[in-house]
Amino acid sequence: MNELKNDYASMGRKSKAVEFRHTVLSNGLELVAECNAHAQSVAVGFLVGAGSRDETDEISGVSHFLEHMVFKGTPRRSAMQVNLEFDEIGARYNAFTNEENTVFWAAVLPEYLPRAIDLLSDILRPSLRSEDFEMEKKVILEEIGMYEDQPGYSVHEECMKRYFGEHSLGRSVLGSNDSVGGLTQEQMLDYFQQRYCSGNIVVAVTGKVEWNELVSLVESRCSHWPAGKVERSCSAVNPGSGLHFVRKDNVAQEHVMQMAAAPSADTDDRFAADVLSAIVGDHTGSRIYWELVETGQVEMAEMGYQEFHGAGAYVTYVSCSPDQIEDNIRRLNKIYSSLCEQGISEEELVQAKGKIASRVVLRSERPMGRLMPLGFNWVYRSEYRKVQEDLDRLCNITSREIRQLLDDYPLSSWTTVGLGPLTGSEVSVS
Repeated sequence: MNELKNDYASMGRKSKAVEFRHTVLSNGLELVAECNAHAQSVAVGFLVGAGSRDETDEISGVSHFLEHMVFKGTPRRSAMQVNLEFDEIGARYNAFTNEENTVFWAAVLPEYLPRAIDLLSDILRPSLRSEDFEMEKKVILEEIGMYEDQPGYSVHEECMKRYFGEHSLGRSVLGSNDSVGGLTQEQMLDYFQQRYCSGNIVVAVTGKVEWNELVSLVESRCSHWPAGKVERSCSAVNPGSGLHFVRKDNVAQEHVMQMAAAPSADTDDRFAADVLSAIVGDHTGSRIYWELVETGQVEMAEMGYQEFHGAGAYVTYVSCSPDQIEDNIRRLNKIYSSLCEQGISEEELVQAKGKIASRVVLRSERPMGRLMPLGFNWVYRSEYRKVQEDLDRLCNITSREIRQLLDDYPLSSWTTVGLGPLTGSEVSVS
């Protein structure tokens, strides 16, 4: 174990010295930065506290729809100008929406940071024109249809609904044909004004950046934004359970997803949960891999860990031929039972730590790789963590800690959803 600690320390020392800075503008906008004079690029992200859990059933999908609309032009720029200017500075840029956040980001050479911040801050004050709204609504509806044709997406949507039930985390990120189709421009404007206020946005910057210049840049572009902060409701989750199958005749394979309770984003147990998920369901070298993938039982099988405000979940996904699904679910249950009864081996623990440590270090070598850890650590926990701190925490995880995690969050009560040729009456795993 001491040798392993030395290996991790060596990984951490490879990263250059960095400086963390933080400030809050007068309107409540937070700015965090990891300044690294040795970096060759810089990445910037605007993290907005707007996701599907912040919606209502009536406006389900508005966060994702609004993400699209942000790129449709501003009072200063047309949609074409936005895209052309990002291209002119050679930016890697994009946006995404999930259950809790909408994030707009760009990675550029340091000399183009002023233009990147100007562009991102400008599009976050979009025009939201009615003609763009109606045109983009058709695009979103097409996107919903495209994803509904993907069994992996559909089984995930159904499992989230079954597991979270009436809880806001069970709401679809894309929304439905009915909710998006019925959404009005006025409803979107109301949601934008509520969620895109300064106190609900964090600006994160990593890489080669001078702090005082950065503060001046952000202040000049964002200090006029309306103030305000929206509190998010984080009610307790009452997880569902049981076995549910949805028949879809045009799907050849059976797709199964399982969800079980796990630590939330604001607990220290999240580190152990990450290690456990690697031991159980990493795409190579895990228990699920050796039991199901390597033996040819499935086309794909893995387990991961998802963390949210006030909740967390282990998520298992399997796709295989319908005639193998009963046996495969039994095999999964056997893996879970063995873990709960016997725990993990030291060999498994060392292997998982090595995988995660490599992932952390390799990601940290690029400013873009540090952007989301920096931003989400601040969004979820108002904390800054150096790479070495994460490596040290990882190194100190013991099999006893994993044992306690399994006692607190036993892998014994799963919500299981299948989608494909089978119906519930055709499946028995008892």
